[in-house]
Amino acid sequence: MVIIGSGEAGGCAAVAIRDAGWTGPVTVIGEERHLPYERPPLSKAAITGDDPPEPKLSVEARRFGECDITHTSGSRVSHIDRDSKQVHIEDGGVIAYEKLLLATGAQARPLAVEGGEYALTLRSQEDVWALRRFFQKGRHIIIIGGGLIGLELAASANRLGARVTVIESQDRLLARGVPEEIAGRMLETHQQQGNRFRLAASVEKVTRTSVWLKTGERIDGDVVVAAVGAQPDIALASAAELPVSNGVLTDAALRTADPDIFACGDCAATVHPLFSPSPRRLESWQVARDQGSLAGRNMVLSPQDQEAVPWFWSDQFDWQLQVAGFPDLGETVVKRQLDEETALHFFLSGDGTLVGAAAFGPMRLLAKDLRISQRLIAGQVKPDLSQLAAADRRLKTLLAA
Repeated sequence: MVIIGSGEAGGCAAVAIRDAGWTGPVTVIGEERHLPYERPPLSKAAITGDDPPEPKLSVEARRFGECDITHTSGSRVSHIDRDSKQVHIEDGGVIAYEKLLLATGAQARPLAVEGGEYALTLRSQEDVWALRRFFQKGRHIIIIGGGLIGLELAASANRLGARVTVIESQDRLLARGVPEEIAGRMLETHQQQGNRFRLAASVEKVTRTSVWLKTGERIDGDVVVAAVGAQPDIALASAAELPVSNGVLTDAALRTADPDIFACGDCAATVHPLFSPSPRRLESWQVARDQGSLAGRNMVLSPQDQEAVPWFWSDQFDWQLQVAGFPDLGETVVKRQLDEETALHFFLSGDGTLVGAAAFGPMRLLAKDLRISQRLIAGQVKPDLSQLAAADRRLKTLLAA
């Protein structure tokens, strides 16, 4: 069993292969020199912590020794030979496989403007070391991109005493995947902390320390950071003539068009039977873990379709964003007011099925209700709208019903 990619998904898959009973060799091929490590802290604790940042190894990486999993670090795959079922390494090595998993992840999307190569990005532990040189008190950090990574970096820079300007091309933050009302609350939270924003602003060119907008305005700072999304690492799959479209295409069991090759995590566009027959790509720590574990199991045992409801979170100062399911599939929105400032939004499809839930507020208010919401979504519940909205009615009663 061979896994290309040593991120969260690859690490989970390797251990799941062993837990499923496979006794033959398991090899994880990683380009980075680290064992699989946690990436959510990269935009938060790794930036703001006092100590020099070191990667926090994942739970699965700590089991590689006991599970007899071979991890080859600093190795880059040149190509996959599907006919001979071999993986070729750039240094000349060749590894044969019975089953192969593509867990190659995604790369930071480059800033496609003049001078875009000068902007720093965040995707790996090495990127953190570069950013920490600038994220200091009194510095001015210019962040291009008002998505989750951009906002998390903005919050971290603010905590360190830096001035922050966020430039977003859309007329609101988080236009993809987060409801407008919640995005508005997140904007207010940042502005209350002193972060500044340029919305509906198009960048014309950048240098290492300046950004020119198409309006002619020039914004000067100490560093420019690009947080304009990620693109799936699909080069190997494409060269191997596997179907790709914003990700390596798989069925609901994470199998590609080749029955001996699976794909999961940030690099994969997968079918989720609970929501849509169309493949979708999801960038989420939890999704990477869920899909990695399922892919590893399916490589050994009879394949099962994915069932876990997608979920992600983002820390913004003292509040947290949580999203479950697919809010964008909802046609009806129901609000459940948790306190004066915090509301839980439910999203229902045209036939009344609950397909998503989202909220932004103190974690103590959100955690329990979001966990229950995930279970309601998984059960394809068609709840009474008045009961959803009634904050004095426990969500567990809907689950029981």
